[in-house]
Amino acid sequence: MTVDIWPTVWVFVLATFIGLGVIRKVSRLLHTPLMSLTNAISAIAIVGAILVTGRDNIPLIIRILGAIAVFASMANIVSGFLITDRMLKMFKKDNGGR
Repeated sequence: MTVDIWPTVWVFVLATFIGLGVIRKVSRLLHTPLMSLTNAISAIAIVGAILVTGRDNIPLIIRILGAIAVFASMANIVSGFLITDRMLKMFKKDNGGR
């Protein structure tokens, strides 16, 4: 099975530039909701990456890329939750040491 990689690379490059253009124009107040959205997208990506990584009939290089995608998605999800937790702690009132 031969795969023409250039259309895939072209879509990736276009999606990257469009994504950067959209994110740069977002107000700073909306970054936390966007982070929640990217966590949801990463959760979908990790499910797909796990499915790809666990299959036997898929070429090794694609399985390796799937494993990298699992790691990258998990890092994004964990860091997103840590940053969101830190931001929410900034809005808590201090109760005098209680």
